[in-house]
Amino acid sequence: MLIGLEVKNFAIVSNLSTEWQNGMTAITGETGAGKSIAIDALSLCLGERAEASAVRPNTDKAEVCAQFDLSALPLANAFLERHMLANADNECLLRRVVCKNGRSKSYINGSAVTAAQLKELGQYLISIHGQHAHQHLLKAEHQLQLLDAYAGHNDLVNGVNQNYKLFANLQKEFKHLEQQQLQQAAQKQLLEYQVAELDEFALQENEFEQIEAEHYKLSNSQTILEACQRELQHLYESDEQNACSLLQHSAQQFTELAQYDESLVSVAAMLSEAAVQVEEASREVRDYTEQADLDPARLVEVENRLSGAMDLARKHHIKPQALVEFHQSISQELESISTNSARLEQLESEIENARVTYQQASDQLSKSRKEYANTLNTLISESMANLSMENGVFEIALTQEVERAPNSLGYDNVSFLVSTNPGQPLQPLAKVASGGELSRISLAIQVIIAQKVTTPTLIFDEVDVGISGPTASAVGKLLRQLGKSTQVICVTHLPQVASSAHQQFFVAKEIAQGETFTHMLPLNKDGRVNEIARLLAGDNVSKTAKANAKELIMAHA
Repeated sequence: MLIGLEVKNFAIVSNLSTEWQNGMTAITGETGAGKSIAIDALSLCLGERAEASAVRPNTDKAEVCAQFDLSALPLANAFLERHMLANADNECLLRRVVCKNGRSKSYINGSAVTAAQLKELGQYLISIHGQHAHQHLLKAEHQLQLLDAYAGHNDLVNGVNQNYKLFANLQKEFKHLEQQQLQQAAQKQLLEYQVAELDEFALQENEFEQIEAEHYKLSNSQTILEACQRELQHLYESDEQNACSLLQHSAQQFTELAQYDESLVSVAAMLSEAAVQVEEASREVRDYTEQADLDPARLVEVENRLSGAMDLARKHHIKPQALVEFHQSISQELESISTNSARLEQLESEIENARVTYQQASDQLSKSRKEYANTLNTLISESMANLSMENGVFEIALTQEVERAPNSLGYDNVSFLVSTNPGQPLQPLAKVASGGELSRISLAIQVIIAQKVTTPTLIFDEVDVGISGPTASAVGKLLRQLGKSTQVICVTHLPQVASSAHQQFFVAKEIAQGETFTHMLPLNKDGRVNEIARLLAGDNVSKTAKANAKELIMAHA
């Protein structure tokens, strides 16, 4: 439950600090005084959109802090534990700071969080019912949400939603593959031709580089052979003069000279070694020339292979070295197209299975909705009678459209029907109920659902608009009764409702030094009498009005 609220520089509030109690709390004040300021501030603190206009003029930032007791809130505690935001005292402090540029910061128990996290936690703390809530009551989707909220069959609702998502995702994949297959029909024919052509050529990894090198060698083999034979003569085989014999002669000469100077020994040794190396090189050149095979047929074969690779590369606008990788790529692409066909057949079976599972989940949800709708019909009809609609009858009509496409809410169509006078047939709310009747029916539904849905704090922002007299008294009794099990905060202008509260705040507005200030003050017994008397009689409060006010308050003592 809400136990404390502090507001600084928010709208026309300069500084506000309030403590809140169990039971029903009424907030009253003159028109335009800002009775809904506390609710607007709470909404901001619970993650609603922040705007620069929320910051009080001539200030840098607005700040709202709300403190909650989580003793009986397992879902809120679980959220805090899940996000590592819990503390040890079973309390929770929410804080929202809005700068004058419109940017905001959010905190839970002192830790920075996102506004979305504030909003997620807020649903476990407070439920706010605005003065225009009854307008949403005319929408079929909202009516279905109310029924599901009362039924509390979240597992069934989530089951239908999850099965719908599975069905929708499978259908999406099927349509995508089907469209892709149509687009790829011509592509597949081209790929089959290209892959077959490359399969037939069968170029291997690094083969182009190898045949390119071999072609270069074969095309120059005659030149290489002639040069080797010529250089072999120079090195070793020439009878007149060759490198080997010259080195041997020089080595012999330096060997003889070393007798006179030992420092020439090393020169003689190096020349001898060089002669040996030249002789060895000559033998290898001779072997090379003897083994050289001038094979014109092999040259033609290599030229054809090389030419074929280059032709294919030009055809596909790539380098010859990339042919093998390209071949693998288009083979995989062709395989994926073939795989798509198999996947489409598989998807047809999966979609049908998903449809059947969805239908089963929707049937279970529909059965549960009908069961709880019958209970709600009785409860709301009884509550309407308590709200001065003695002859009112309420009924939730549920119909199934099993032929329509699956959706996240199931097959049910819902319609809230009502008859407000004897002899009148049940008709949709929008056709039968007046503004005041619609407001009362909406309040009855909200109170009944609030009793079932475990939200510790309920806020009603002038939901009693359009009612008066005995009906207002009935509304007050209804909210007070609800306050026995739930913290109820109600902004009201009706004395009958305000007098039903366990405690009351008075909102006043003043203008000082050209600025507007709003104050929110807790009322003691005398203060409550004076304020309720003002609601009864206006600005001129008489003794009779005070007596009536005391009587109204004592009626709930």
